[in-house]
Amino acid sequence: MPRLIAIGDIHGCSAALRALLEVIDLQEEDRLVTLGDYVDRGPDSRGVLDTLLEIDASGRLIPLLGNHEEMMLGALRGSYPRNLWLHHGGVATLDSYGFVGDLSVIPQEHLDLLDRCLPYYEADEVFFTHANYVADEPLDRQPVEALRWQSLQEHFPAEHVSGKRAIVGHSSQKGGEVLDGGYLWCLDTYCHGGGWLTACDAATGQMWQASANGRLRNHSDE
Repeated sequence: MPRLIAIGDIHGCSAALRALLEVIDLQEEDRLVTLGDYVDRGPDSRGVLDTLLEIDASGRLIPLLGNHEEMMLGALRGSYPRNLWLHHGGVATLDSYGFVGDLSVIPQEHLDLLDRCLPYYEADEVFFTHANYVADEPLDRQPVEALRWQSLQEHFPAEHVSGKRAIVGHSSQKGGEVLDGGYLWCLDTYCHGGGWLTACDAATGQMWQASANGRLRNHSDE
């Protein structure tokens, strides 16, 4: 049966991403929903986007836009203060490209991928956003503030009017454990800060985790 797998906030942790992809072993009909925040803070944003482009070329990637991609694109195009992006992790992103003053070091194909990212994704029994949602609004009417910026600490939503489970990121779980709210799962488990990068099968709940250096987590040993 084809799988629908979600991966939480990657934040430049390319070794963790590659480790998860190896153990998950995506098949031709599987689909991978990445929840946004591919760049900033971690050491290898460039490597993360290169890896996502490989999956995208196979037709299996469903990428969502995170607030960090929104900041990055805005900073590069003059619609968001560049100093704020740099303060929130953009320096690490530019370092991963070997930036020495010329922004053309960022490949256009990377920017094109970010431009193609979706605000949300909906399947039969579940939907995905980067950050949050408004419980009583249909997904096609969700405000950007909720989808990309509102943390679960600010507002923990009720079950969505659709009755579908929500799978989100953005609100970092610094203990490294997935937040399971029943009708809401948060997969941001703080990989860049010493936690884990989490992938989860949306149908079965099967979970895989890897550290920033690519070490897989063996829950049975804990």
